[in-house]
Amino acid sequence: MKKVVIGLSGGVDSSVAAYLLKEQGYEVIGLFMKNWHDDSVTISEECPWLEDSNDALIVAEKLGIPFQTVDLSVEYKERIVDYMFNEYERGRTPNPDVLCNREIKFDVFLKIALQLGADYVATGHYCRKGTLVNDKGEETFQLLSGKDDNKDQSYFLCQLSQEQLSKTLFPIGNLTKPEVRQIAADNALITADKKDSQGLCFIGKVRLPEFLQQKLKPKKGVIVEVPSTIEEYQHQVPSFSNKEEELSFYSQKPKYVITDGKIVGEHQGAHYFTKGQRKGLDVGGTKEPLFVIDTDVDENVIYTGQGKSHPGLYRRTLFVTNAELHWVRSDLALKVDESMEVMARIRYRQALQKATIYKIDSGLYVDFEEKQSAITEGQFVAWYLDDELIGSGVIS
Repeated sequence: MKKVVIGLSGGVDSSVAAYLLKEQGYEVIGLFMKNWHDDSVTISEECPWLEDSNDALIVAEKLGIPFQTVDLSVEYKERIVDYMFNEYERGRTPNPDVLCNREIKFDVFLKIALQLGADYVATGHYCRKGTLVNDKGEETFQLLSGKDDNKDQSYFLCQLSQEQLSKTLFPIGNLTKPEVRQIAADNALITADKKDSQGLCFIGKVRLPEFLQQKLKPKKGVIVEVPSTIEEYQHQVPSFSNKEEELSFYSQKPKYVITDGKIVGEHQGAHYFTKGQRKGLDVGGTKEPLFVIDTDVDENVIYTGQGKSHPGLYRRTLFVTNAELHWVRSDLALKVDESMEVMARIRYRQALQKATIYKIDSGLYVDFEEKQSAITEGQFVAWYLDDELIGSGVIS
């Protein structure tokens, strides 16, 4: 009998995943990951992990599977929280959920599971795993989007490797959320009607500005409103001698200076803000709401523009350096000067967009057919062939 260790989070998805594995004849062990108890940084007034671990225990008892809690807070602080602070300080916007999957669930947690003699780890993610077998009998694993388009979570797993996929099961990937809730209700699982958790992976509700202020000190600066008619958007497009020059040109984000617009307010630190953000600016009196179109953490200036259609929010092309480029399907990795038509997204739940990826010496360009709103440094771009996620990278 194959042994599976499942990450029981105290939510309905992992509860049903554990139930299905047991039904399929696996020997199942439930593990709850405790990822935070650093008293120097308060994450939330509430303590959701206590309630979550209790729910996970009740589910495990109901299913008749062994259960234990593992404390991964040291690894979580080093690999996720410290990284987040560092990225925000640099003026980038990290995605902790993608990192948590790469660094915690499918690395530290996976190693613990293997030490317990597990053949696989399992999670309650809405995605599927495919297996291709070549003439020599060698297996290649596919990361496929979940059947439920509204819940597809393949994007969060965009940094997984073939090695990690080989040891992973996604029991609910072929189900929709309503089907999952129905299975939980039919089997009287306590989590059947529990709301989906919102917030930082495994930590619960987090008010990000307050969280960041505990390590990144407030620093007063100005908010500048840039008109949509700024000369930058009326400049002549140069003629290009090759594709790389063209891509480099379109991937450059505009460089603003204070004199490009007018000062309309003050902020407490440019590193607390991210591109596309609307809330928290506290500037009134504009015809349309202001959106952050750029942040300059060196000069501590926030540049804003009126309305969702401000040209400063849009860019067609982005770049990923070799150091931050990852292929789930390493057999499909592009060589220098090669290109591929793909579908791509730059954030979770964004509809897939037509794009072409181009490999050059120093990294990879993702060139979208249509301009994208709020391409944000530090976030992940993921690209797909049909419903298979084949690669990803950090936007630079």
